[in-house]
Order: sequence, then structure tokens, then C-alpha cells
Amino acid sequence: MPKLKNKSSAKKRFKITGSGKVRFYSAYLRHNTSTRPQKMKRQNRGGQIMADADARIVKRNWLRG
Repeated sequence: MPKLKNKSSAKKRFKITGSGKVRFYSAYLRHNTSTRPQKMKRQNRGGQIMADADARIVKRNWLRG
């Protein structure tokens, strides 16, 4: 039986914190930021903790194998 592989895209996009929560970084900050509100750019700076329902899905793909 072949070995199960992790989802490589999930490994690159998310990190698991020490307490087991999933950390992610917001989208929409790479280019064309001059047209976006300053509040949006400020709030999307830095990492955020994912909601529990979504984190369950990410962990299933990231930790598989």
C-alpha cells in the first residue's frame, strides 16, 4: 500500500502553534494595495488564528500521513 502524503500546499500556508491552534496569514496584501483601505491593510498585518471549524479541516490535510 502506498504511503499517504501530506498536502504540500497546506504545509506552506499554515503553521501549527504550540497549543495546537492553526495560524495563517491574510490574503490581499501582495499587490494593488494602493486601492485598498488603510484599515484593511492594518488589520491584515501579521498572523491570525483560524476558527476551530476550519482548523479541523486544515489539520486533517496537514498532519495526514
